[in-house]
Amino acid sequence: MTHEEKRAWVRLVVAVLGYGAYLAVVLSRAGGRPLTEIPYATVLLISVGAAIVAGVVGETALAAMTPHASRATDERDREIGRLGEHVGQAFLVLGALAAMLMAMADWDQFWIANVIYLGFVLSAVVGGVAKVVVYRTGVPQW
Repeated sequence: MTHEEKRAWVRLVVAVLGYGAYLAVVLSRAGGRPLTEIPYATVLLISVGAAIVAGVVGETALAAMTPHASRATDERDREIGRLGEHVGQAFLVLGALAAMLMAMADWDQFWIANVIYLGFVLSAVVGGVAKVVVYRTGVPQW
């Protein structure tokens, strides 16, 4: 497994765990109330910040555990990275478009913030899955 594939795994796991923790905290606060009445903003910001820190710590730990592993990237790594980013960005655009339409339709801030966050998470997860799959199966030839 190359260093770049390991980094893709770290980012993928961090994105899933971070969003899962956010959902667990927010939904545990519901207690029968409508979701729009739940204080979510602080939890969302902490979740995003913790995911960023966890990603940095995870990649640093990965580098420390394999000090002699090659960090060099080749053309295949760059193609896989580019493919993963393109796949992931589609979900980011869809999330932003959905948020824009929800804002124009006067939806509650809770839903708009959460659809934007979901777009970020789906972008990271789907892009990460695409990278891992391509690392395992090979770069598609178009």
